[in-house]
This record gives sequence, C-alpha cells and structure tokens, in this order.
Amino acid sequence: MAVAASLLGLEKRSLREQALAALRGAITSGELAQGQHLVETELSEMLGISRGTLREALRQLEQEGLASAGPRGRLSVRHLDAKEIRDIFAVRGALESLAARTLIEQPRRAKAVGELRDALERMDEAAGRSLEDRIEADLDFHRLLCRLSGNETLLHQWQSLEGSIRMSIMFAGLERATSNMSVDRHRAIVDAVESGDAATARETILAHMDSASDNLVSEDAVAPAR
Repeated sequence: MAVAASLLGLEKRSLREQALAALRGAITSGELAQGQHLVETELSEMLGISRGTLREALRQLEQEGLASAGPRGRLSVRHLDAKEIRDIFAVRGALESLAARTLIEQPRRAKAVGELRDALERMDEAAGRSLEDRIEADLDFHRLLCRLSGNETLLHQWQSLEGSIRMSIMFAGLERATSNMSVDRHRAIVDAVESGDAATARETILAHMDSASDNLVSEDAVAPAR
C-alpha cells in the first residue's frame, strides 16, 4: 500500500484523535482510495501507534461511514456510487432547507446571518490554502447553518451524514470537488436567509444541492481509482 503523506508523523499526544484526523483526511482527499483495504499492520507502522489505538480510530471511521466491513470483517475505505451520492445530497437539501426555514422564523435571524457571513469569509480565506482546509471550511458553513436553527435533532441527523458527505467530495476528482466549494454559490444561501423568504431559501438550497450532486455524478465525471 502506498504511503500517504498525511499518514506520517503523529505527535505523542491524543494519538487516537490524531490518527482519526489523519485517516479521515487521507480518505477525504483520495490518498486512501475508495475500496482500498485498511491493513492494520501497515497503518499502525505508518502512524507510529499501537494496533489497539489504531483499531479505536478505525471503529470511529466505520461509525462515520468512511470505512465499511467486508468478508471476515476486513475494513476498506467505503465506496459510494452515483445513486448514493444523489441520495445524500437530497437528504442534505431537506435538512438544510428546514434549517433555513426554522432560522428565518427566529427573532435572532440578523445575528445568525452575520455568523453565516463570517463563515463565508473563512471559506474565502481557505480558498488559497490546502484542500483539507477548503473542505473543512465548506463543511463548517453547512454545519453552522444547521446548528443556528436551534434544532438539535436536525443537527444530529446532519452530523450522522458527515462521513458520507466527506466520501462524496472527491468522487469525481479535485476539480469538480473544489468547484462545489464556490463562495458565491454559498453566498446565495445566506442572501436567501437574510431576505426572510422561506420559499426562496428552500429553493436556493435545493438548487445548490442538486447542482452539487449533478456536478459530481454527471456522465463525464471522472470517478477515482478503485
């Protein structure tokens, strides 16, 4: 198995969390390809941790939907197909449009819009940094939208999809992944929330999700190596 740069050199603190972050980043970026077996002996040596610590991190990856168990319990990087990606984005659209509607109905909408615009600025700043930074800034924006709704059940459901969302990001390669992170596309969502028109906000978010999934799974999209 090829050595992924993000899997090398962990500090000797919070090893489980660091291992989890390194593995998550390697999967999200495509350094660990979909379908690739996660071999404990190799990974524990690369990361410089015990197999017990590694197993804890791998269990968390499985819970997040980034890894799946195959024959005899062998873990591999999860593989998504086009239908699964469309389903994920459809559910995201439902959750995030509900979050926007709920937020619009709240008296603190103006303050929340300010927080969302701050998140847009962080996305803009991340545009010149690493892919990992761009992914995290994008996810932070959508997670914040759900959190600001004040609906804990909604936020929990969105977070349960986060691993699948991460898996979908690199489905068609770097260029398509980053085009979905356009700040302008996300600014339209904030503008719709600020307008106070729940129907417009819903249409904007659903269109955002449809466009993002179409971009990833269109016929000419290039899927990553299996």
